[in-house]
Amino acid sequence: MTYRAPVADLLFSMSHELGLAQGLEGGVYADLADGIAEATLLEAAKIAENVLAPLNRIGDRQGAKLTNEGVVTTPGWPQAYKQWADGGWNAITGPTHYGGLGLPALLNTACNEIWNAANMAFSLCPLLTLGAIEALQTHATAALKDLYLGRLVSGEWTGTMNLTEPQAGSDLSAIRTRAEPQPDGSFKLFGSKIFITYGDHDLTGNIIHFVLARLPDAPPGTRGISLFLVPKFLVNADGSLGPRNDVYCVSLEHKLGIHASPTCTMAYGEHGGALGWLIGEPNKGLVGMFIMMNNARLNVGVQGVAIADRAFQQALAYARERRQGRAFNAPGEAMSPIVQHPDVRRMLMTMKALTAAARAICLMTAHAIDVSRRDEDADRRLRAATRASLLTPIAKAFSTDIGVEAASLGIQIHGGMGFIEETGAAQLLRDSRIAPIYEGTNGIQAIDLVMRKVAHDKGDAAYREIREMKAVLGAIRETDAGAFGDLAPRLDDAVDSLERATAFLLENAKSSPDDVLAGAAPYLRLFALALGGIALARGALAAHRLIGAGDNDPALPARIATARFFAEHIAPGSAGLELSVTRGAASVNSADFALAG
Repeated sequence: MTYRAPVADLLFSMSHELGLAQGLEGGVYADLADGIAEATLLEAAKIAENVLAPLNRIGDRQGAKLTNEGVVTTPGWPQAYKQWADGGWNAITGPTHYGGLGLPALLNTACNEIWNAANMAFSLCPLLTLGAIEALQTHATAALKDLYLGRLVSGEWTGTMNLTEPQAGSDLSAIRTRAEPQPDGSFKLFGSKIFITYGDHDLTGNIIHFVLARLPDAPPGTRGISLFLVPKFLVNADGSLGPRNDVYCVSLEHKLGIHASPTCTMAYGEHGGALGWLIGEPNKGLVGMFIMMNNARLNVGVQGVAIADRAFQQALAYARERRQGRAFNAPGEAMSPIVQHPDVRRMLMTMKALTAAARAICLMTAHAIDVSRRDEDADRRLRAATRASLLTPIAKAFSTDIGVEAASLGIQIHGGMGFIEETGAAQLLRDSRIAPIYEGTNGIQAIDLVMRKVAHDKGDAAYREIREMKAVLGAIRETDAGAFGDLAPRLDDAVDSLERATAFLLENAKSSPDDVLAGAAPYLRLFALALGGIALARGALAAHRLIGAGDNDPALPARIATARFFAEHIAPGSAGLELSVTRGAASVNSADFALAG
């Protein structure tokens, strides 16, 4: 089907659902004045719809291939990447003194949704480069910045993140790749890495790998991990390319989805050692790597939103065309479009409401990042950094979970045709399934949320969010709008459930950590339902006021209806999630009996 970028939805969410103290043209967003945000998203939509989306099915069917010359991407991929990079898209948030535009993360997050919806496999490549830019900018020496940053910012070169190894998985303390110091200050790396996205490709002239490895005298565990920059081709002092470095892709994974994104097994040092340079301090590589990972976690969450929106668009178009059965009270004897059947409408609305809520959570996370970097007031920057830290695991986990759920519902709406590859619905489910796994599984995100982000400040950040939610509910209750239905009472219930579950976690985090961990995933989902529902409620309030002011945009009543559906059909799940958090630990922790066989 034809993809259409949801520019209006993104702009509405950015302007009305995030709870911004100022609009998009003031404060930290002064550089988005004069319609810059809308103009940028419209241009992003053009390349997504006309260049990236048409390559999506081709990439799924043909995929990347490993040849004697290295990895060859899908036909059309190199040309599309050149057009994308030449348009300056890689440089949106890049530092201005290295050729970037220095625009807000909020704008880039919205663009990322559009590109990932058009072609997730393509968009994974620049996603990782963004994290490489940030790690290099924050921790590298001036010499390394001058040599590499400009070309990464422009997209002339791409970056990768090399973390895990066959024996390590998500446990980075188990990595064995070693780095041996050389007399000139460089290092030689020896070892292997697995699951390296775009570890090799033919899109750019060089690939800059960011690799975790151990120095000879490194202490055990994560305290002994260092971060190294290892280029595919060595770089001369004048920036020109030198000889091939001793780092190679030795195999490609055969995956369930994202076939056009090469997932590589990388070998370092099989011919004498791969030359690399230390980023940051020795044995403190996780500091730099977590900058890349946190950047990637938000953008992976955006992938979940993107897939969910793409699945909704396709399912809605199919439901309007497909005729089967006769809807109750339908005129005449002809079969009705299935969109007229209540259960199909329920599934479509579930897809739409989940997508809208997850989009708002990702955008509010990006907004918090912007405030933490751009606000003039140091206290506001600190509070925003704390908020961004709290919201990042929620944005990553909830959004990728609903991406899978929406893609699955899309297949259900297609019926048997959804199970047939030709419709494209199956590809969306296959592509989406990796997102809850990579960049830290969603279970790890839940652990991070409850044990670090909520507990570390005795719940202050979480309770600030809850107070803001209650303020929005107060405004809802003061608004006499019949279209809101049970919006306020159902969201009231969700926020109250979140507050009680938060209190339970804080009371038991130290004394009964296993009980807290047993409820970590339900708690994250509960937090997301309350947070996303309140964001949509803010949008409903804004839509109601705009309608009252004479705005006849037909999308405004639809936004109110979506917020109401979320509150009345999705948010009530909060009560069950609260019980799982507060009363469900025993059945998890005693599961040895059930799993013994």
